[in-house]
Amino acid sequence: MSADTTVGGAGRPYRVVVADDHGLVRAGFRLLIDSSDRLTVVGEAGTGREAVEVTARERPDVVLMDIQMPGMGGIEATRLICADPGTAAAARVLVLTTYDTDEHVFRALDAGASGFLLKTTPPEELLTAVEVVADGEALLAPSVTRRLIAAFTAGRRAAPDSGAASRDRRLPELTARELETLELVARGLSNTEIAGRLRIGPATVKTHMSRLLAKTHSRDRAQLVIAAYESGLVRAAAPGQDPAPH
Repeated sequence: MSADTTVGGAGRPYRVVVADDHGLVRAGFRLLIDSSDRLTVVGEAGTGREAVEVTARERPDVVLMDIQMPGMGGIEATRLICADPGTAAAARVLVLTTYDTDEHVFRALDAGASGFLLKTTPPEELLTAVEVVADGEALLAPSVTRRLIAAFTAGRRAAPDSGAASRDRRLPELTARELETLELVARGLSNTEIAGRLRIGPATVKTHMSRLLAKTHSRDRAQLVIAAYESGLVRAAAPGQDPAPH
């Protein structure tokens, strides 16, 4: 494999674990994922418990996690993976759903998932989605994800907070430019789009993103969006509209 096609850590493809209780489904995902020179399957699991064990052993970049599995389901497995410092530092969970239901997505986000995907997603889009979750570049299905995260975070608030006071408590030590960057992340913009909007270079955006992740103790872009909503930096918008700045 040539150097320009290896994208994961230490010059390697992104490593993926596939968790689904149907062997034929796992085989299909493995065949698809291994067809990409940017991805490779390093393990499979047929139950949530196996997914936790394989993830702990293989330390993949992404776990493709089915929700409905016997015994321990995908949501609980996601929670355990994301709560374990050893696996949470490396693996991001991409949850697979049969139906686009708010309940499933809310529970997946609450468990620490970095994204969700319908099983009916076309193959090429699935491959792109796995890479997107691996490198944290953008959220999946931004319009749907923003709507669900907005409702999710609104339901988690014990009481509404107002403006600056909320930001001071939940977004400490962020500079004005970092707040601008976070607002654009919450609106679903990619790093390239943020660079154009703020008239800065892509490398500078990556620097801001790294600092945002560190300062807000977020693992990925999905958690940054949740932080932006919970802090009051952006507000939930009406269906079909972009989130509004506070």
